[in-house]
Amino acid sequence: MKAVVYDRYGPPDLLRVEEVPVPSPGAKQVLVEVVATSVNLSDWECLRGSPLYARICGLRSPRRRTLGSDIAGRVAAVGDAVTRFRVDDEVYGDNLQLKGGFAEYTIATEAVLAPKPKELTFADAATLPQAGAIALQGTRGVVAGQRVLINGGGGGSGAFAIQLAKRAGAHVTGIDNAGKLEFMRSLGADEVGDYRCQDFSDFSPFDRILDLVATRSVFACRRALAPGGRYQCVGGAVRTLLPIVTLGALVGRATRRRVGMLAVDLGPPHFEPLAELCRAGEVRIHIDRTFRLEEVPQALSYVGEGRALGKVVVAIVPA
Repeated sequence: MKAVVYDRYGPPDLLRVEEVPVPSPGAKQVLVEVVATSVNLSDWECLRGSPLYARICGLRSPRRRTLGSDIAGRVAAVGDAVTRFRVDDEVYGDNLQLKGGFAEYTIATEAVLAPKPKELTFADAATLPQAGAIALQGTRGVVAGQRVLINGGGGGSGAFAIQLAKRAGAHVTGIDNAGKLEFMRSLGADEVGDYRCQDFSDFSPFDRILDLVATRSVFACRRALAPGGRYQCVGGAVRTLLPIVTLGALVGRATRRRVGMLAVDLGPPHFEPLAELCRAGEVRIHIDRTFRLEEVPQALSYVGEGRALGKVVVAIVPA
């Protein structure tokens, strides 16, 4: 089978397409013929080995040679202990632990997969697992009338989060680069801003902040919150995240504000609710571009450099 592989951390030009053996599933694993996979910022981080936490599966070199965690495809084989799926079932899920989505076949544990809704294409389904889990949990508890900021609102998780916060009745501000301002407005954002020339303080105070590209100090984040407000970040440089984790609770508690990281729970229970909203037409999926398997380096660059509006998909085989 064809797979996009890499052997050391670095830029996208280290990636190459190779012929590799088709893997065999273990007892509780499923072999998936991948139809589509979406690109996440975590793929870009694992390619580059930066931030440092991206090397959790290999400090000096990657242990998983093929990236791609969000997958959608057909079951090609199942392990002896698999009970939920059969050959030819259509499935999707976030295979973050094993990865392997940038290939014609990949192995996934049974627990990370869900039946693909018939109303969604494989490409649509591939956009949901990781970005959907982040967006759902990052906007959980938002209520009508609150002021909500989505920093990184023009990307995959951000595009879903803006729609979910608006659906809850919040006043939503989306921050991203200038090329994404109109896109965020089209998703329902009431206000938009370019991070290159505007700051949280230009729009604050907020009741909720979901920060998908954390770069500001814990004190700046706290100042952007209204009393009783909550700031949660997902990802960012270690030098930014460490103070948020260590000082955030103390700084926030002293001023009736909560500052910390969003610990994202993964798996079907955490992305299937978004799929239901998409099926019902209450949340829309925006696929900016679709790349072929041999174009994975370009797809990763497109996402990693912050150019993607919503999600980017890699089509592995014809749907």
